[in-house]
Amino acid sequence: MSAVEWIIAALMVVGLVGIVVPVLPGLVLIVLGIVVWAFEVQGAGGWWVMGVSLALFAACMVLEFVIPGRRMRRAGVKTSTLIIGVLVAIPSAIIIPVVGAFIGFPLGIFLVELSRRGGRAQAWAATKHALKAVGLNMLIEFVTAIIIIGVWLAGVLFWT
Repeated sequence: MSAVEWIIAALMVVGLVGIVVPVLPGLVLIVLGIVVWAFEVQGAGGWWVMGVSLALFAACMVLEFVIPGRRMRRAGVKTSTLIIGVLVAIPSAIIIPVVGAFIGFPLGIFLVELSRRGGRAQAWAATKHALKAVGLNMLIEFVTAIIIIGVWLAGVLFWT
């Protein structure tokens, strides 16, 4: 492997971490690394790997929008609720390092749903639906990232 490929591999590891710890745009970093690699390789194999990776990325974005979104709509959780959860998670991450975002996000969702629904049981049920949807999004993105990295590794090993 060349130095560029080692740098791209490191970027992909950072991308995988970014999927699990949503500080960095994980899948975007992985796909960006493949685009850089394809332009560096300048060969048919590189272009094929880039094309397949971009197609997988697009499919992932559609799946992330359709599957968890449908479940949240059935549960009555609005997108604005998730946005407020993120807005609460940001200062929580600053106030409580490492775990603050993981506390603040569900807390923000719960408080919004509590004000919307009136009861703690209903708010907690909506919070669980929202957290399951976010977890499913992360799973879809992580599996897609692993597949894309596998496609890239095949391109590195067999086409360059």
